[in-house]
Amino acid sequence: MLTYGPTPVLETERLILRAPVTADFEVFAAFMATERSGHIGGPISRGLAWRGFCHITGHWVHRGYGMFIFTDRASGAALGMSGPWFPEGWPEPEIGWSVWAAEAEGKGLAHEAALAGRAYAYDVLGWPTVISLIAPTNTRSQALARRMGCVPDGTFLHEQYGESGIWRHPSPDALADGGAEAYA
Repeated sequence: MLTYGPTPVLETERLILRAPVTADFEVFAAFMATERSGHIGGPISRGLAWRGFCHITGHWVHRGYGMFIFTDRASGAALGMSGPWFPEGWPEPEIGWSVWAAEAEGKGLAHEAALAGRAYAYDVLGWPTVISLIAPTNTRSQALARRMGCVPDGTFLHEQYGESGIWRHPSPDALADGGAEAYA
């Protein structure tokens, strides 16, 4: 039987970021059934949500890293996902994020989680650069990318999801030099 080592756990002031567990599927499926999921391929059925959820968990197995589920530090409730991501067909490795729980929106939690995920990609995975792919109509994610010091860097056309803007994150050197917001 093959075994895979333990996945990392990251902690921020308000969040714990960890690998997905089966219980997270219910929150993910509920989110993916809503219009709020439109920027990441939804709304979709529960069956398709299961396939998407398994894509998230499988990424950890096949790439050795993946989206963290960010949870409320106090309650443990799953609130969304964020972290390093490089599915087949992507132009470059990405830091992605989405807030699943509507009550968690607008509180800076995606920003907090994305900063932790970027720090992990740079400090642990050794990535020299990273992008975020953001739908042209997703103004909230564009604002978050700007807050993280990202700049537009072209577009990418995905066969299933359509066009996304490529947002380039500051390099680890730029962050170390204080040229953009440092990470958590």
